[in-house]
Amino acid sequence: MSTHEPPRAFEPAPAPAPGTAANTARARVGTVVFGLIVLALATLIIISKLGLVALNGNYVLIGLMIGAGAALVVGGLVSARSRKGGGSGPGSGANAADSAHR
Repeated sequence: MSTHEPPRAFEPAPAPAPGTAANTARARVGTVVFGLIVLALATLIIISKLGLVALNGNYVLIGLMIGAGAALVVGGLVSARSRKGGGSGPGSGANAADSAHR
């Protein structure tokens, strides 16, 4: 007799450890910004169709591009900082450097 068991075809995957990438999934910055652009355009179209405000299409597009660009830059910086391990925890910032020298 053999002590070898054949592998099971449909074994569930082991649960990821707490704090791993599978448990801390975040929305991508580009996806959030694109969603905000779509919502803003839909809101502006509804407002203009109701006749509440007369909108100039060129100014609306310029404003959306400036807002989207700023949101992407800020979101990218925040994302890069959080990946790097920076944050507002007790072991980060200027206080961490000061405490290391004491």
